Amino acid sequence: MRPIGGYFEWEFPPAKKQLLHENAVYLNSGRHALEYILKGLGNIRCLWIPYFTCDAVMVPIQRLGVSWKFYHIDEKLEIADNLELAENEFVLYTNYYGIKDEYCKQLAKQYGEKLILDNAQALYSKSVSGPHQFYSPRKFMGMPDGGLAVTTIPDATSELPVDKSFDRCKHLLKRIELAPSEGYNDFKAVSKAIAEAPLCQMSNLSKSIFASVDLDDIKRKRRENFECIHDALKATNRLQIPSMDSFECPLVYPYWADNGDTLKKKLIEQQVFVATYWPNVFEWAKENDLEYELTNHVVCIPIDQRYGKEDMKKITSIIL
Repeated sequence: MRPIGGYFEWEFPPAKKQLLHENAVYLNSGRHALEYILKGLGNIRCLWIPYFTCDAVMVPIQRLGVSWKFYHIDEKLEIADNLELAENEFVLYTNYYGIKDEYCKQLAKQYGEKLILDNAQALYSKSVSGPHQFYSPRKFMGMPDGGLAVTTIPDATSELPVDKSFDRCKHLLKRIELAPSEGYNDFKAVSKAIAEAPLCQMSNLSKSIFASVDLDDIKRKRRENFECIHDALKATNRLQIPSMDSFECPLVYPYWADNGDTLKKKLIEQQVFVATYWPNVFEWAKENDLEYELTNHVVCIPIDQRYGKEDMKKITSIIL
């Protein structure tokens, strides 16, 4: 019999009838979702990964002793190399900024089950048959842990413990009442703890949060903000932004500017916090590589659901 009475827990509104990925396996982070997929695939001879991606993918790769090779992308953020996959070789592709849904469908037809789609930046990207896919809802909303895996490998979650996240909420609570900088060290500490944690099922706390948010409203606001920014900056953006009809929901608005490195500093000084995706690329790539240029000069502008058109106009006024 479960306990009755006592003090109240943190209550969440009941879930609306919404489900992003019907057959998803709920795990404790995006990188753990990748680990779950790699473990399920078993004997991997080689995993091809892009130079332009987060070093978080290396955690499960190195933890499992998987061999890997790098490949380059082009200015459309698509695979530049002609990858001929041998037996037990797989390719990992990053759905950049959540705007490459259509290209992911093309890759799915080309590589099938040899493809692993990194949808950490594309939570709303619809899962496609054939490839293995993983998602990171923590990038789209306030959750202490959480990742999703959509794969055809046999379900092994019964063998995994359920994670506990009650002690990973300090940065989330501080973000409500304090400036972002006040909780940033807590945020980094939580990210480090999750990276070092073993593969687990998603915590009950994160499941409750994920089930309670209005996913449709998040998508609508993000798309509206993205469109507002794009209307103002498309004439000066060196990056080829595909039609908004071709992707579901972006993570950020990627703005490729020649002065991107100084523009990032300028925005941060104005309390517009833009992240660099991804500093590790400076170590992986050469200075004359496209990936080095993208890391240095693409400004990832926040367009999330906490903000509206007036905020977007403020950002574009700083840039222009």
